[in-house]
Amino acid sequence: MKSFSDFWKKEDWQAVWLGGIVILIACIAVLTKAFDFSALKFSTWGFGESDTATLAALGKQFAAGAFWVKTLVTVAVTGVLFTLGVKLQGGSVKEYVPAFLGLFALAFIVRLVSAEFTLNRYLEWAFWALIIGLLISNTVGVPKWLKPAIKTEFYIKTGLVIMGFSVLFSNIAKFGLYGLGIAWIVTPVVIIFMWWLGTKVFKMDNKPLVITLAAATSVCGTSAAIATGAASNCKKTDLTMAVSISIIFTVLMMVFEPMIVKATGMSPIMGGSLIGGTVDSTGAVAVAGSTLGGEAEKAAVLVKMIQNILIGFIAFFVAVFFATRVDKTGEKKVGASEIWTRFPKFIIGFFVASLIASFIIQPLAGADQVSAINKVLDQYKNWAFVLAFTSIGLDTNFKEIAKQMQGGKVLWLYLIGQIFNIALTFFAVWFLLSGAIFPIPTLN
Repeated sequence: MKSFSDFWKKEDWQAVWLGGIVILIACIAVLTKAFDFSALKFSTWGFGESDTATLAALGKQFAAGAFWVKTLVTVAVTGVLFTLGVKLQGGSVKEYVPAFLGLFALAFIVRLVSAEFTLNRYLEWAFWALIIGLLISNTVGVPKWLKPAIKTEFYIKTGLVIMGFSVLFSNIAKFGLYGLGIAWIVTPVVIIFMWWLGTKVFKMDNKPLVITLAAATSVCGTSAAIATGAASNCKKTDLTMAVSISIIFTVLMMVFEPMIVKATGMSPIMGGSLIGGTVDSTGAVAVAGSTLGGEAEKAAVLVKMIQNILIGFIAFFVAVFFATRVDKTGEKKVGASEIWTRFPKFIIGFFVASLIASFIIQPLAGADQVSAINKVLDQYKNWAFVLAFTSIGLDTNFKEIAKQMQGGKVLWLYLIGQIFNIALTFFAVWFLLSGAIFPIPTLN
């Protein structure tokens, strides 16, 4: 009976149900047009760099009643769902609610800052969420009353289930074997290489950290790190370090990789595909790709979305590998129950959401309706992620990270792994998209 109660008491399963509720309501709202379920999204504002992005534009947003209605809807939906989860987990609602409101206020500031015209062009909200959290945790410290809301994995797992609806299998058809070759062949090779480098060359004993960092580097940063970390029983402190390193270098790559692409004279489709296969965050991929033009942006996003489908598969294989090989003790055979225990259940929600969108909603309602639903879901996913990234910053202490660096091995593992990832992805991009061997596809 205890295992049956896991369906509503355990964080992994709760992420499936909570994410599913948001997806269901969004589908009903869009398909029936009965009500508006849109979450809060800041319009771009700034200090005169653009005719439309001005301080007056910000004032106009705040003066609009619809802005505050959407703010209340966003707070209510996320607050009620996550509070319900905490209650079912046995946590204190009395402590969580004020803490959540405080965390949401920080997330509100993050979204506001990241919508500024200049900042929005170069650094997405994930970076500012991390920075604001880090500033608080490494200066004045995190107040005790705010700590109950720091539930990084819970927010990201729920966001990943919501994100699953946007991972359409039809994207594979759009880019065909080109996208599969770039995203699905390179990724496992990089993971295997980083595993060998970390465990055999650097002789790192912390194997969950090695595989988590490898997945973060090769797939999609934070999302893959959370899934793989859960499958390998990675410690929370190690997971935080892997995510922090990934976010910091994602920002650097997002800024400098397009510059390198332009300097080398790569075609837009090649440059976009390289960015999609190597820059971790989907949002950062879109921003970096857009600096090279529309074709590059589309190629970048398609490669990243095809790569995102691997999250669930990688989490499954890591769970099997760690249960049967890495953590195996004695002569006792590891059964399916142990693998099931290790497998991150929220990945099931991710896959189900993807399958429903790909093979039920899209065939019945059409691609335009799926796109409209995803526009609604995208903001709820973003709010779940910004709560998570802010929590990561609040939960990260530079002194503690320095202690866990194992003499710099962790950083070197990431740097060498990422360089190998970029080199191998570039080779795959050249092989498939340069026109020297295969015809160059057209992206409409």
